[in-house]
Amino acid sequence: MKSLSFAAFLLLCWLPFARSQVSVLTYHNDNMRTGANTNETELTPATVSSNAFRRLWSRGVDGYVYAQPLIATGISIPRYGTNTVVYVATEHDSVYAFDAATGRSYWHDKLLPKHGKTLSVRDVECDDLVPEIGITSTPVIDAISGTMYVLEEGKTNAVFFQRLHALDLGTGAEKFGGPVTLGASVSGTGDGSVGGLVPYDSLRQLQRCALLLLNGVVYIASASECDNDPYHGWILGYEAANLQQVAVFNATPNGNRGGIWMSGCGPAADSDGNIFFGTGNGTFDADTGGSDYGDCIMKLDTEAGLTVDDYFTPFNQSDLDAGDLDLGSGGVLLLPDQPGGHPHLAITAGKEGRVYLLDRDDLGRFNSGSDSQIVQSLPNATGAAFYTPAYFNGFIYCQGQGDFLKCFSITDGLLSTNPVSQTSVAQDFPGSEACVSANGTNNAIVWTLQTDGYDDNRPAVLHAYDAHDLTVELYNSNSRHQSPGGAVKFAVPTIANGRVYVGAVRRLSVYGLE
Repeated sequence: MKSLSFAAFLLLCWLPFARSQVSVLTYHNDNMRTGANTNETELTPATVSSNAFRRLWSRGVDGYVYAQPLIATGISIPRYGTNTVVYVATEHDSVYAFDAATGRSYWHDKLLPKHGKTLSVRDVECDDLVPEIGITSTPVIDAISGTMYVLEEGKTNAVFFQRLHALDLGTGAEKFGGPVTLGASVSGTGDGSVGGLVPYDSLRQLQRCALLLLNGVVYIASASECDNDPYHGWILGYEAANLQQVAVFNATPNGNRGGIWMSGCGPAADSDGNIFFGTGNGTFDADTGGSDYGDCIMKLDTEAGLTVDDYFTPFNQSDLDAGDLDLGSGGVLLLPDQPGGHPHLAITAGKEGRVYLLDRDDLGRFNSGSDSQIVQSLPNATGAAFYTPAYFNGFIYCQGQGDFLKCFSITDGLLSTNPVSQTSVAQDFPGSEACVSANGTNNAIVWTLQTDGYDDNRPAVLHAYDAHDLTVELYNSNSRHQSPGGAVKFAVPTIANGRVYVGAVRRLSVYGLE
């Protein structure tokens, strides 16, 4: 038998690792928003708790990083060959492409037009986002076409705009004739209406929610800058192949508010083409034949042009609205099929801290007096929800404001009424977003990014916990003196291919095994 050359031997050794490369193309890993990467082979409880796990490198960027970093594999970069790339979007309206392993800079796009500027606190009369507003939402990547879709906000002179870009993953070049400026109107008499039409207002609408790519359409959801009226909850759909607008939905066309925030989470989607999201505050009259859906979990049929298929509204909606306890502060998690009479489930929570388990085939609509029509309701289960729950192997992970990171089990289609595990240290506002890495069902780790120091310029803290026992902290960047940088609220870590990517104040930091 002819012996292999040394080069061929190295290639055979390398191929299994090449095949194992994982992409993270959207917020919380997938359109169900599970937050789980179950193809992680390098990061285990043993390796992460060892001194070999550390901050490997950091790269400076030109703005705050609110958007989750995204990972794409097999990207052809001119002059550099085929690589795995991490993409970072900033509030300075920039997108960066770095080598995911080494941090080599491949390209940097400044998306503002000539003479354009990002929005300021003074422009929007709101200090929720500082020091500027540019790209807040997490972009979405289409691996097949090699395109990243990203939404920027800005102004040219006194004209405010929001623009959808389609960027080539290898070069950053604009594709499909982009960018396209957002604009829409719907029939209605709600706040801000003129002549029977409610217009989309690029100054009043904050585009915080991650973008969703579903069946060739990019969906963009928005709420408001603070609660500065007039605003509504909008979803706009654009054809991915040509950036033509194909769908428009307004949550309160004859009322007010109903914003879609979800603390940065994007609308979730199932395999049948339905999308799910939460609205916060505002007019609710759908139970009496109206078309306003404040404080609702919505199910829209995308094949029928964003028509309302179903909804759920808590029995105490009027109290939630009056107390600014909006249901839509947290994202919606769709679970994989479950045993029992409700195989298709969704989980969400709002500022009240009540966790709702919903049947996606029958959300329950509105029932005055109680929520007995839904699968399950757990009052005061967590602190105020500014998170999207994560799902892994029969367990739900979440951390509300002023609360501990908690794990609930789900058995026969029902949540445990109490946590089966929780950490011993709570976090202040906004709590944190849990993400999970595992190798199949083994070596599971829950990752969180503590950002409660964002308001007084303290650093973010990266935490790692044993997914089966949250009292076991495997890693803490603060105790190891390996800060990722200044905290940015609602930031979410990305875990892929033995690395953890963390966006911060003008910085991307990457952790892994030395």
